[in-house]
Amino acid sequence: MIVRKSRIEIEKMRRAGQVVADVHKELRDVLKPGMNTLELDKLAEARIRKAGALPTFKGYYAGKNTAFPATLCVSINEEVVHGIPSATRVLQEGDIISIDCGATLDGYVGDSAITLCVGTVKDEVRLLVERTRESLYKGIAECFPEKRIGDIGFAVETYAKSFGYGVVEDYCGHGVGRRLHEEPQVPNYGIAGSGKRLKSGWAIAIEPMVNLGTKDTVELADQWTVVTADRLPSAHWEHSIAITDEGPIILTSRGDDPSGPWISGTTPLA
Repeated sequence: MIVRKSRIEIEKMRRAGQVVADVHKELRDVLKPGMNTLELDKLAEARIRKAGALPTFKGYYAGKNTAFPATLCVSINEEVVHGIPSATRVLQEGDIISIDCGATLDGYVGDSAITLCVGTVKDEVRLLVERTRESLYKGIAECFPEKRIGDIGFAVETYAKSFGYGVVEDYCGHGVGRRLHEEPQVPNYGIAGSGKRLKSGWAIAIEPMVNLGTKDTVELADQWTVVTADRLPSAHWEHSIAITDEGPIILTSRGDDPSGPWISGTTPLA
């Protein structure tokens, strides 16, 4: 069942989303070669708890035999999603790092991911990161009432594949609200005009995962970390979005969104 949110609930989700946005901004500012990913995780958890929120991912099962042990999913280079922070995983010049973060505030979840370059990276990898971000906004631009789920995936897929990239199909976006994963599923591929009609009051997370090579992925023995099958780099961007009659609201905006048919920024909703 897809749960439609009231204006008050959407505002609560925006506040949770701003906690996540603040985490991403802090990590972006301190990120440098030589840091280990557990350092990033500790900074994120401290920031979330200081805001009076809880780290949504920590202890999350998602139907697996082992709970996720950290605040962040930190995925480096060929890791697509769900990388586990570690004191022994040290960032190197030229790496890319995807940081997925969730925070629960006043019972509502904010969920967002960014991919950052560590120092100077190869041009083809930098472009992968930039174009994956652009594909996210192609999807957001479709988030109007009476459009369809397939329109979102079609927009993401068409843009990413125009560069010859592999668009991950094994993992997808999702509804978000009181729980991290709600209905509906939001694939990053699809047929325009197909799927459920979008409704005002829906809240969804759109999260393109785009690979330099094949779309195929492999889950590692830790039961969480997902890597590209060909071990080529992958980028991951995500925003939580509310669909309203006025247009899509980016609930996890960091204030750096491009101009477009969406409402972004941190101003409280009326």
